[in-house]
Amino acid sequence: MALYMKGAEILEKAANKQGALKTLVYDSKFGNIKQLFALVCETQKFSAILEEIIESTRLLKQTKLRMPLAKVLVYDLLLGQGLKCGGSWKAVIMKHRSRLQAALARMKVKQKVSKNDDLLPDCVKRPAADQLPRYVRVNTLKTTVEDVVDYMKRDGLFYLGQASRLDDLTLKTKEFMRDIHLPELLVFAPKTDFHDHFLYKAGHIILQDKASCLPAYLLNPAPGSHVIDACAAPGNKSSHLAAIMKNKGRLFAFDLDAKRLATMSTLLLRTGISCQQLANQDFLKVDPDSPQYKDVEYILLDPSCSGSGMVCLQEDTSSVDQEKIQARLASLASFQLKCLNHGLSFPQLKRLVYSTCSVHSQENEEVVTACLQQNPGFRLVPVLPQWPERGLEPLTQCLRASITKTRTHGFFVALLEKQSDTGNKEQEPVLQKSSSRCQKRPAAPDESEASELEDTQTPTTGQADGTPAKRKRKRKKKKKKKQMKEAME
Repeated sequence: MALYMKGAEILEKAANKQGALKTLVYDSKFGNIKQLFALVCETQKFSAILEEIIESTRLLKQTKLRMPLAKVLVYDLLLGQGLKCGGSWKAVIMKHRSRLQAALARMKVKQKVSKNDDLLPDCVKRPAADQLPRYVRVNTLKTTVEDVVDYMKRDGLFYLGQASRLDDLTLKTKEFMRDIHLPELLVFAPKTDFHDHFLYKAGHIILQDKASCLPAYLLNPAPGSHVIDACAAPGNKSSHLAAIMKNKGRLFAFDLDAKRLATMSTLLLRTGISCQQLANQDFLKVDPDSPQYKDVEYILLDPSCSGSGMVCLQEDTSSVDQEKIQARLASLASFQLKCLNHGLSFPQLKRLVYSTCSVHSQENEEVVTACLQQNPGFRLVPVLPQWPERGLEPLTQCLRASITKTRTHGFFVALLEKQSDTGNKEQEPVLQKSSSRCQKRPAAPDESEASELEDTQTPTTGQADGTPAKRKRKRKKKKKKKQMKEAME
């Protein structure tokens, strides 16, 4: 039964964006890694089909099972090699075997297919994840890109230099390159596995999709800054922020899931990060006016989302109730907007990055548009002009990512910046250099002060007495001085 319990746990973590399936499996330290990996991958592949069968037979209501555990059990019963466990859970599932088998048979008849695999949509039969490069971010707190490149070359891999276009990232086995956009990112052939590699275990490299590296890279907090990672676990973005900060300053990381925070703590320890302060807390309940956060200038907000951009979570939605999908997206967007508004309420905030691994405009451009309407003191910052995929009109300052256009998982990133008078102050020295006469006069000078100011600015070279009007003012001034002297005597 341990196999199914662990498989269910990993599927739930993947659905909650706690990591890729393979990473979660290897980090689980389960006794039979291959068996566990095969179970979760196949269950994930048939996820939509299994969910439909489970819901049509009302299995959860009758057994009190949770959906992730029900999926792995039903997969092995109907589509796998048969249940490998004994005990109470097997007895429970076997009671419903005939009903489950009948539901599967009806599904095949309805779709006019004879094989289980024929139920799968084309995008699942040919997984897009198999086409994506393996991205590896170098942890600059422990090493350098050059040292990692040298290590990989000594390991028998072939370094092809820095990519100059996306087509360069079509790599063969044992080939690798430096990324075209992100300087600390190396790119390897699809399916290149580093989970048992020394550099990964020692925290010198982090396995992170390129799109997931964008938020911290664009936020770019200065060393010594106070930064918040609002929905932090499993910690890849936090570790990236800490590396950019050179481990100097304060990194406040919040997450509601205690287990995810424990996993994150292990990751940060392995990567040599010490500037973090982890809190098992709801970011929405963090007080922006607390003295603890008075110096926070940067926030990274990557809130819960549909996960529709993650290749491993993409499902065929043609047979799914569209009303349910829209209701879920509306609920998520409402939550995301609350988080965004809350983040912008920190008094010293300069910049905030908002990101999702969603392809839906309801969670992306529509949330940002609503936020800007409610927070006129902030503006969108145009980022990475060379990036090939932009936000939907009119929010082209934002970035989108996709399998086809950027060779990554689906993603969305927006950078918001507080508007202030800083920009005007920075322009003042330029204006002063162009002309000394741009200096402001006193607000309401009296007549004598005005005359003195004009006198000091009147050129006298080549003009003994100046114009008649000026000679008259000069005589008046001398007369006034003489009267004051006589009065004092």
